[in-house]
This record gives sequence, C-alpha cells and structure tokens, in this order.
Amino acid sequence: MTQVGEGQETAADEAGPVMTFGAPTVGEVLAERYQLEEHVNDDSAGRQVWRGIDVILRRPVAVVLRYPGGDSATEMLQAAVAASRVIHPNLVGVYDAIDEEARAYVVREWVDGQSLREIVAGEGPLDPARATAIAHSITDALAAVHATGMVHGNVHPGTTLVGDDGRVVLADARADSSDSTESDARAVGGILYFALTGHWPHAEAGESGLPDAVRDGSGTIAAPRQARAGIPAYLDDLTMDLLDKRIAAPETAVLAAELARLDSQDEYEADAGPLRFVTGGGGDGESPRAARKIVLGIGALLVIAVIGLIFGIRAITTSSEQAQSGGNPTQQGAGQQQGGDPAAGGEGTDRAQPKKLALTGDMVRIVDPPTGDRSDVPEGPLVVDGEKDTGWDTQGFNQAKFHNKLGMGVLINLGEPRTLSEVRIDMSAPGAVMELRTGTGDPGNSSAGDDQVAKTFTPLADDGPKRAEGSRAVLGGFDPDTQYQYLLVWITELPQAEDGKYRITVEEIEVHGV
Repeated sequence: MTQVGEGQETAADEAGPVMTFGAPTVGEVLAERYQLEEHVNDDSAGRQVWRGIDVILRRPVAVVLRYPGGDSATEMLQAAVAASRVIHPNLVGVYDAIDEEARAYVVREWVDGQSLREIVAGEGPLDPARATAIAHSITDALAAVHATGMVHGNVHPGTTLVGDDGRVVLADARADSSDSTESDARAVGGILYFALTGHWPHAEAGESGLPDAVRDGSGTIAAPRQARAGIPAYLDDLTMDLLDKRIAAPETAVLAAELARLDSQDEYEADAGPLRFVTGGGGDGESPRAARKIVLGIGALLVIAVIGLIFGIRAITTSSEQAQSGGNPTQQGAGQQQGGDPAAGGEGTDRAQPKKLALTGDMVRIVDPPTGDRSDVPEGPLVVDGEKDTGWDTQGFNQAKFHNKLGMGVLINLGEPRTLSEVRIDMSAPGAVMELRTGTGDPGNSSAGDDQVAKTFTPLADDGPKRAEGSRAVLGGFDPDTQYQYLLVWITELPQAEDGKYRITVEEIEVHGV
C-alpha cells in the first residue's frame, strides 16, 4: 500500500540527505494528538511515512516525518501549508504541519488503496477507458491548484493514488522554481503514457526510476499505439501532443474539460474526433496538431484537384491525338500508366508505411546452443501462428541466466531483405532480458548451426540487452537505409515463475516493416 510521499524518484529536498535519529515508535503520540500506528515506507526524499490516528477526531491519518526540522524542513512545511488551502475531492487533504526543530512532520489524509505505479506493476498497462478516467481526475485536481495561482510540481505515478473505493487523488505537492502550470499539464501526458504502456517518458515528463518510454535507435519516443495494440488513435494523439514541447500545452482547466468529454462516454470510441481544446479567450479552437491536420487535408484536396485537372487535360489531348492517328486510346493509356518510374519520383510515389509482415512457421525456428538438448525446437512455428494461447515454452532453469549457455532465441528468416521498423514480442510474463540481433544467413537447424548463430549474429543496438518491464517488448534500432533478412530475438535472462524455476512463454512475435 502506498501513501503520500511517493513522488519523483529524483526529487529530494535541496538541503541534502536526511539524517535520522531518535526514530519514532509505534504508539508514540505527536503534538498530543497524532498516534503512530505503522511505519509504511520511506519516500524518495528520505522522509518516513507512517499510518496514524488522530486521537481527537478518531480518523486515520498519514504522517510524514523529516529529520531534522528547522531550516532544512522549510520547503516541506511551506508546500504543506500551500496545499492545505486547496480543497478538492481529487487532492489529498492536508491537516497539519508542525516543526519541532529536531524533527518536522506533515499530517495528511490517509487513503486506503494503491499508487498508479503499484497498479501498473501488478496488473500491467491499463485499458484506455481506465487510463482516461485517472488522467481526468488528476487534471481536475491540477486545475483547482492552478486556479489559486499555485503549481503542484510532482505529478507522477507514485503520487497518483487510487483508493479502494475507486477515488483517484493526487498527493505530495512539491513545486520549485523550475515547475510551472505547463510542466504540470505535460506531466498529465506522462500519466497517460505510463498508464497505457507501463513506461514513463523521462525526457518529456521528468527523470524517474521508472522504466523510460519506448524509443527508437535515435532516441525518438514511440507513440503508445506503437508500443501496444488497441489504443484509440485520438487518445494516442492527445498523449503525444501533451508530451511534445513544440506544441503549446493547454491550460489544465481546458484539458480537464476535454478528458471529461472522453470519460463521460458510455462506450469508449476508437475515434473520438478532433481535439476540442479552446483558447484562453474562451472561443472555439483546435490544438496545433488538429489545425495542422486540417491544413494538410485542405492542401491534399487541392493537390488531388490539380492532379485530376492535369490528367483530365492530358486525357483529352491524348484522345484527340490518338483519334487523329488512329491509335487505340485504351492501350495507349495503359502503357503510359505502367511506364511511370516510382523510383524517379513520378506520380504515385507515396512512401510505403510500415506494417505487420506475414510470417509463417517455416520462417522461424528456435536457436538453442550446443549445451541445450534442442527439445524446444518443434515449438518455433507457434510464435507466429497468431494465437496468444500457444507459443514457445522454455524449459525451467535454476537461475535467470541459463547457467550453462549464453542464451536462447528465435531466428527469423524473412525470405528476402526488407526495410524494417520494429519487432514486437508478446510473452507470458514481464522480466525477460533480451535484445535483437542480425546476421547474414542461417547456417542450419542443428546444434552446430545454433552455435554458429549465437557466435556470429551481432546486436542491432549498442546499449546491450534490455529487461522487458511488461509482457510485451518492442525492439527497434533498425537503420532505415539498410535492409534485413535474418533476425534473432535473443533472450539472455528469464523471469522467475511461481514454482521457483526461471522460464517464460514467447506467445507471439511480430515483425513490422515494408
């Protein structure tokens, strides 16, 4: 159970590390009123978080203690006093702030429930409707804070609490001079991204100990829809707009209204329409992305009209010339269409968009180096059969790193060189460590061939294998100017199963490219 004080992993009091002495004990009563019941945890700034009882009002409270008090606790106390002035159902209530010099403490509302960080860690990414509802509640709270002229400054999956009764509350305001209402609004984009993908966008929403957003080889953030299937396009656009610092962030009151529109739908729509943000003056308007889409749409229509006019004139001219020469207009027209050279930039040269490539069982196989018994080999085709309830079940090992070999994997032969964008791997559980490797050929489906693959295939990325924080891993880093035929999904560590053994099921592998 998480309570207040679970903020940004890098956020710490400017006074430096906290020195603890004279630790409080269960049953101790602070300020002749707040009885300590249980030490819950220590927050990211080194402060102790306790569950307690207000013995006068007989209600549970959370007590956040800092050692020492005095000047070093000024920031914490000032933030608590400021937060106590804002009353909102989606904000954790602040009841008291006391400085005893040797120690200082803040008394706050106790919330029975979990943080968003804990929920995603236990359940995996949330469905779009639930993610929207949580973001709506947090944005409502921020709008109330901003209406008073204050900034929260610590919007994060650890400060986003979901009560057992379903209430969503924001805790632990801790703004400094670098924070702003804009950074709070962008952090809502981070909350959406984390809820939808299980990753926190460090560069866009603030550094954290949480796993960073999915990125390509150049460091560009992947949209939620690229990291996970089933996310509506509109919600994907909204999340990415909030994280894009080139696009002005909306006021939180405007953002709250837009999220309320989505949250109130009986059934979450796949396409909820254009962004409905309004300007500060209160008139109807669109977000920059929506405006760009409208401009591009009008421009595309104009281009189509011009091209149609040109082709119409050409057709009339050609028909006239052919009628004079006695030629067959149908055959002549077909010849002209087929004679265009897309590589030379003629008509119809739109660049192909990446898509899921069709894979068959004979295009994949299990790679198990010589120390293995290769008993898994027949299960290779199951990772591309389109069924999540079948897959490659690794054997159970006594340790995560296989003990007797460097790893195991799935070799994919695309049949011909292709331009690729990413590889998606669905697994039975999070925690596997893996990387994507490439090679020039398959030396054969044998122990010797497996050994050769393990030794000669080289990693696609330079930063080594990565641990999959969720049950889906997205591997990229492909050079857009290079084509690939042979890929190796290489697993170097396995997660621990309930029986104590280390194993995983690779349920499905998708390769995306053109």
